[in-house]
Amino acid sequence: MSAELISIIVLVVIFVVATTRSINMGVLAFAGAFGVGTLVADMDADGIFSGFPGDLFVVLVGVTYLFAIARATGTTDWLVHASIRLVGGRLALIPWVMFAVTAVLTAIGAVSPAAVAIVAPIALGFAARYGISPLLMGALVVHGAQAGGFSPISVYGSTVNSIVNREHLAGSETVLFLASLAVNLVIAAILFVVLGGLKLGRTRVTAEDETEEVPKLNPARIAVLVSLAALVVGALVFDLDVGLTAISLAVLLSVCWPDTGRKAVGEITWPTVLLICGVLTYVGVLQEMGTIDYAGNAVTGVGVPLLAALLLCYIGAIVSAFASSVGIMGALIPLAVPFLAQGTVGPIGMIAALAVAATVVDVSPFSTNGALVLANAKNVDRDTFFRQLMVYGGIMVVVVPAAVWLALIVPGWG
Repeated sequence: MSAELISIIVLVVIFVVATTRSINMGVLAFAGAFGVGTLVADMDADGIFSGFPGDLFVVLVGVTYLFAIARATGTTDWLVHASIRLVGGRLALIPWVMFAVTAVLTAIGAVSPAAVAIVAPIALGFAARYGISPLLMGALVVHGAQAGGFSPISVYGSTVNSIVNREHLAGSETVLFLASLAVNLVIAAILFVVLGGLKLGRTRVTAEDETEEVPKLNPARIAVLVSLAALVVGALVFDLDVGLTAISLAVLLSVCWPDTGRKAVGEITWPTVLLICGVLTYVGVLQEMGTIDYAGNAVTGVGVPLLAALLLCYIGAIVSAFASSVGIMGALIPLAVPFLAQGTVGPIGMIAALAVAATVVDVSPFSTNGALVLANAKNVDRDTFFRQLMVYGGIMVVVVPAAVWLALIVPGWG
């Protein structure tokens, strides 16, 4: 058995074990990088660690640190209430408020599961209280998280864009962001119509119906809002490094509110940081030993470039429904490099399609986001709701890869 095939088998084992044993995929990937790199590829520690994404590590820590402060100060709660007041409490617009708030949270740096964990309890509480379909409300929260999830300063967006840069591919941060936004917005609109959103009518609720205490602006929350705005402007207008900018802003806030800063450090999403850095380190080992070229040539061997691209999209969607979306992207994009290098498929459209296909299925109850929706649903039969989420997730797996393939890859974007 060739070394390249062994390394691919180990990668599959990593995904299977992480899914079935609930072990962080990053830990497994680090162990796999050590085992394969040392025993199969005859690499030393320096060679193995050459694939560690130090720049991405800073981005992940920085944005999640800043967002943890936003959570600790109650700024995110204030944003939810402010959004409800903005639409005048119209019941039919509440699902869209939850969609928009979750999208904003992920767009400014929240990890998708963290944003869903914040909004889902509020959203599904509303659903139970006012007779809104829990599937509609839960799905819009998850799709909202994915709609904003590929902004240039988001965790997913930063991850994909960093991989694209490291692989010297032609990418477009704008196309990536807008593709995910458009696909999830279209899906949300279809769900809203199919699941009875139009029947909600003109009923109004007040923000006070959500919780007993409505958060107010205070100096800490104002400072956080200013910091988030500064991060967006600094990254998009002045081209400042997202990770270093986010950490610097978080440090300034921590100096002013040290108790909050200490709590926020413990709330950095270290499991996600570990997962992404571990997977990319293992991918670095694969690149060093030639597995990436080997796999890319195998995909190319299908003979029809567009069919090969469709196959990659379905692989991303199917595996991601049961495993980490960001981990799948970290592995699939490098594997597609030799395939994209042939120039028969546009890299910009291909990367956007892979990213969307690998994340839009996160409403599956086997994914973290879907599980959060299931756990927070109220006044429902759990088994029935589980089956609804599973069926809906299956529909996403079947339909979306083909749809993004037609919209983004067939036209030849890039």
